[in-house]
Amino acid sequence: MSTTGIDAIAFYVPQLYVSMDNLAEARGIPAEKLKNGLGLQKMAVPNVGEDAATFAANALLNLITQNNINPNEIGRVYLGTESAVDGSKPTATYAVEIVENELAKTYGERSFKHCDALDMTFACVGAVDALHNSIDWVKQDVNRKAVVIASDLSKYDINSTGEYTQGAGAVAVLISHNPSILEINNVWGVASKSEGDFFKPRRTYKKAELLKAVFRELNLDTSDEKINEFMASSDSEFWSDGSDIVEVFKEEPVFDGQFSNACYNDRITEALNHFREQKSINFNNEWHKMVFHLPYAFHGRRIIFDNWLNWIKTSEIYNELENEIGRLEDSDKKEWSKKAYKSQLYSNFVNTKIAQGEIASSEIGNMYTASIFMSLLSLFSDSYNNNLDLSGKTIGFIAYGSGSKSKVFEGVMQESWKSKVASIKLFETLDERSSIDVNTYENIHRSKIETPIHNGSKISLDFIEREETNYGLRRYSVK
Repeated sequence: MSTTGIDAIAFYVPQLYVSMDNLAEARGIPAEKLKNGLGLQKMAVPNVGEDAATFAANALLNLITQNNINPNEIGRVYLGTESAVDGSKPTATYAVEIVENELAKTYGERSFKHCDALDMTFACVGAVDALHNSIDWVKQDVNRKAVVIASDLSKYDINSTGEYTQGAGAVAVLISHNPSILEINNVWGVASKSEGDFFKPRRTYKKAELLKAVFRELNLDTSDEKINEFMASSDSEFWSDGSDIVEVFKEEPVFDGQFSNACYNDRITEALNHFREQKSINFNNEWHKMVFHLPYAFHGRRIIFDNWLNWIKTSEIYNELENEIGRLEDSDKKEWSKKAYKSQLYSNFVNTKIAQGEIASSEIGNMYTASIFMSLLSLFSDSYNNNLDLSGKTIGFIAYGSGSKSKVFEGVMQESWKSKVASIKLFETLDERSSIDVNTYENIHRSKIETPIHNGSKISLDFIEREETNYGLRRYSVK
């Protein structure tokens, strides 16, 4: 019987990073608060000219070249992202175009000619949606192959509470029949509810009010007559535009961290219950490892705690917990929960089932849609490096996207997984990145630097078209 799942995997992470030691010092907070409390060590920073399209193109190119995949055999490239570079043209098309041109000498012109390219967006769960959809498509024909790419840029306002968690990069996976790495099972737990815990709104500003603010600073006449006269006569493309408003898109989100945590907890609990309605399972016993969407490295261990308590309530483990920290009935509930979280029993659970998937996140930061895939790759790489055999083991996936939705699913590791992971060199690649100081990072963040730092990236934005019929079209180049 044919199975479907992940047959190959590759990644790309920007070559620049800021250390938490340096960032914490610049912000006047203890570094240990970020390192020990959140698990943050470094923050990946995109170079000038890098975006979700270049991340995706790099990951796709690495996937194909490292695994000798013929792009002519790929029937779809589905990209999960919330960092799209255009409001209409899919970011996937830019990534495919870049890679197609780069591979032309090897595989011929238009090697993706019959490939379905698409973006899927639902905050941080969008790439899991692409995975879910592509698996269903591959199942319909034994000859079908699909690539799913998760590519994102996590960007928050400087000095905001989310700044420390920033990150960037992409992970690409090949979905096929009889996969070499991970067979993904048919049961999916899903939970959705429209929430406003995190979003990127279309911001609008009255053009006349902006101009009045400028005139006021310059001590000029701010009357409506003068403002209208200026806009009607201005040669500036910005001010002479016929619209009364200016539409602004920002990568920095509107978010409520505590509310988002509550939504994450509620949705994954509902999705876990939905999964269990379809399949009788003891998550604690049957899932050898657990992989999460990680807004920061230690978020998975924090967000699953309440569910873990429920999982063990009717088991001997709960008795062991009470022996260690005392009975709930004899304690304040909040204080008892704190003790349980810090217990040796829960620490053993985290170290056994979760910690390996956190390692890369500590070095990169939040990759939005790509974070759960990077957590999986972190698990693979650490297990390979330490000669731990995952063959036949079941991996549980707990995905979440603000807005809000969770998907829970599982996969079984295949006997040949090591052969596909051996050459990836995740941690070695992360160690080879270049550190930048906080001032340089801030200037990149604020778009004050126009040329790439150091040698730049292999794939980068070359220029943006300015002619009337192609205004805003992005052009990329490969070194």
